Amino acid sequence: MYSEKEKDEIQPEDTFSLLGKQEAIDKLYSMSPFSRCGTVLMPLCGASGADGLEGKPDGKSVNKADCKSGGRAGVHGRGSVIGSAAVLLSEGTDFDLVYTPLKHLGYKSVLSVLGELYVRMTVPYGLSVRIGVSSKLDFPQIAELWSGMVAALKEHGVSAVSLDLLPSLNGLVISLSAVGAVPDTLARPAEPNSMDLICVSDNLGSAYMGLHVLEREKAAFNASAAGLRERAKPSGMQTEKPVEKQPDPQPDLKKYEYLLGAYLRPEIRGDIVKAFEDAGFAPSCGYFVRNGLADAVKRLSRDTGLGAKIYVDRIPIADKVFDMADEIGMDPLAAALNGGDDFRYLFVIPIGLHDVFRRDFQTFDIIGHLAQTDVGTVVVTPEGAELPLKAQGW
Repeated sequence: MYSEKEKDEIQPEDTFSLLGKQEAIDKLYSMSPFSRCGTVLMPLCGASGADGLEGKPDGKSVNKADCKSGGRAGVHGRGSVIGSAAVLLSEGTDFDLVYTPLKHLGYKSVLSVLGELYVRMTVPYGLSVRIGVSSKLDFPQIAELWSGMVAALKEHGVSAVSLDLLPSLNGLVISLSAVGAVPDTLARPAEPNSMDLICVSDNLGSAYMGLHVLEREKAAFNASAAGLRERAKPSGMQTEKPVEKQPDPQPDLKKYEYLLGAYLRPEIRGDIVKAFEDAGFAPSCGYFVRNGLADAVKRLSRDTGLGAKIYVDRIPIADKVFDMADEIGMDPLAAALNGGDDFRYLFVIPIGLHDVFRRDFQTFDIIGHLAQTDVGTVVVTPEGAELPLKAQGW
């Protein structure tokens, strides 16, 4: 749960009522390598040669940022084009605290916004975090959530972080806004055209199947708890129908380890921008697949004004997904197309760069291509039938 340093810094008496908001924020910053700041600003070197700042300080020391090109914004000289992304996550809609460890949630929430930067070829610099805290959570729980965020921020080289805590009446809410710079060499991608390749970074549907396992076990646990409450009622107050034997509330989930990991603790490539820099070209478009493949392809078609063909037999699906699909009687393709939380990259690559892409990005799968507008968005079966692609939501 906590590192040894965090355990030393969190005391049993640490509660929001005793600490107060500002001291609580200070204490969270003391558990991280970041200096407290109120507003994250990109390093900016004006014509006069003023130094860039890592955020707007709240009366604390200021870290100077490298500025290597006067008059332009950039992350350590990476580029002058600024990229940004924002994500809002709410309890009950985007996550369930019954089965989601807070540290995992913190780590995953940061990836959800950094992934949006990476697909836009943006090197992350700063992150603004606002946490809406419900009454059922206190400082130790928020410290655990924060430790997961810090782990992800350190792993992906984020330089500046602002944090604010707010009350929430409707459960835990996490708002994240990230900013970074696009390297100059990737700032002018080619226009997308019909027949350009559609590629994804890894298999799809695993996270949805992991969520299905967790929801199933949650339902079994609730049923077991309801049975115990029924049996605990005084004689004469029990329902006439006998209570059936309930499933074990502590099931063995080892066989689902891969699927659970895909949902609870996804991973994304933090070196993807550098990989495209090294390859010498930028993707024409990029999308972070977080709400299912169908949703990402629909957005791609909307933004480019082109159609898209996705070939069913080219969609990467893990063996564990097929096993789980057989177990619950579900089509694995539905999990890949309309599941969620895959945390995959989807890129459009110019058709002329096919050989270069296959050489330098061997872990990616080419699953289809752009098409003329009148084609629409379709999935192509192995028999050649074209079916309309539907994004049913997540």
